[in-house]
Amino acid sequence: MKRTPLQRKTPLKSGAPRRKRCPECRVMFTPSRDTQAVCGEIECAIAYGKSEKGQASAKKALADVGRKDIKVRKEKLKSRADHLKDTQHAFNAWIRARDAGQPCISCGTTADVQYCAGHYRTTGSCPELRFEPLNVHLQCNKNCNLSKSGNILGYRPRLLEKIGAEMLAWIEGPHEAKKYTIEQLKAMTAEYRAKTRELKKGQAA
Repeated sequence: MKRTPLQRKTPLKSGAPRRKRCPECRVMFTPSRDTQAVCGEIECAIAYGKSEKGQASAKKALADVGRKDIKVRKEKLKSRADHLKDTQHAFNAWIRARDAGQPCISCGTTADVQYCAGHYRTTGSCPELRFEPLNVHLQCNKNCNLSKSGNILGYRPRLLEKIGAEMLAWIEGPHEAKKYTIEQLKAMTAEYRAKTRELKKGQAA
């Protein structure tokens, strides 16, 4: 039943903080500020601070476990095509690190532009050489790789100069088809990532 004005308790003064129960010693107290969580006893403040930190650490640990669990689940759901993309990404990163500071293999520019790992024989025309280091070199991305579809006319003479006629003839010759297993792709991804880290570490030294 709704109280009449006479039955209501005397309201607190406007702006006056409400009494709270200390979560540590369980004694009722009137906070001096809205954010005060415990009574004025130092022991209670220390205990509460520790419990807050413990809760934060527990939440972080749970979040880490959650992220790791999601990562494991995603890894299990990956197809061979997904692992192939991972390996290609790791391999391309290694090529860029290997050739860092070198000119574009197709046009020779050293301008401060975006560079990529450009295949001489493309992955579409010759997937067997997808991960062949002699077939992939640093290339300016926008001008040669994208606008000129790899700029093969510029690529070939510079590649000949870089690796020699014998190796170029081998690249341009026939190659046996390759079918990588998921385990092989995972191993290659890890290997190229490790190689890239080593190269970057050496370049930074």
